[in-house]
Amino acid sequence: MTNERFASIWDAIEDTPAEAANLRLRSTLMMVLKEHIEQGGLTQAQAAALFGVTQPRVSDLLRGKIDLFSLDALVSMATGAGLRVDLQVRAAA
Repeated sequence: MTNERFASIWDAIEDTPAEAANLRLRSTLMMVLKEHIEQGGLTQAQAAALFGVTQPRVSDLLRGKIDLFSLDALVSMATGAGLRVDLQVRAAA
C-alpha cells in the first residue's frame, strides 16, 4: 500500500488525467440530471420522455451507472431537458 495522494477520487481511480477529467464531467452531468428529475418531481418515464431516452436509461442514471454513459449522451439528455451545458477550460494547477 502506498501513501500517494490525489487531487480527486477520479485521479485516484483512472490511469490518465484525461480519463479522470472525462469521469469528472460525466459525474457532474449525471448529478445535475438527477437533481433536475428530483426538483421537477418527475417519474422515470416522464424524465425519459423529456431527455429523449428510455426509462431503463433513466434508471441507470439514477443508480449512478457512470460507465454506461458517454459525455455526448449526457449532454444530449441535458439539452433535451432544457438545460444549457457550458464548458470551462483553464490551465491546470
